[in-house]
Amino acid sequence: MRIVSAVVAALLLFAGVASATPSRGVTAREIAKWSMGDRDYTVREITVAPGGSTGWHHHDGTLYAVVKQGVLTRTMDDCTTTFVHHRGDTLIEEPAHVHVGRNLGTAPMVLQVLYVNPAGTPLSVDEPNPGCSFE
Repeated sequence: MRIVSAVVAALLLFAGVASATPSRGVTAREIAKWSMGDRDYTVREITVAPGGSTGWHHHDGTLYAVVKQGVLTRTMDDCTTTFVHHRGDTLIEEPAHVHVGRNLGTAPMVLQVLYVNPAGTPLSVDEPNPGCSFE
């Protein structure tokens, strides 16, 4: 009976917690990785299939990227600020800005990305949808 009560209490406690939005149609290939001082550096190639999404997330460090193919649409957590990046465009994502990246096109979107993160931190941290109607 105590176990059932504990499970019910846990369910009630966490019932209102929003869950992270998963990515869909995303693949990544690590090209290089190294550490220097208190920073980790990772270079990846990320492909987002047509209709795919990174899911809502943020980075603990700074991300530098170039669109190698297709079009990337990034929307910030205010649900209205949107950036559209075409082939050849570069972008910088500052730490702690919650956003989602989507491929609204009909061809795969390919990014080459350099992550500059505090040592030992993940490349990205999943976040719940902040209330935007499209994700």
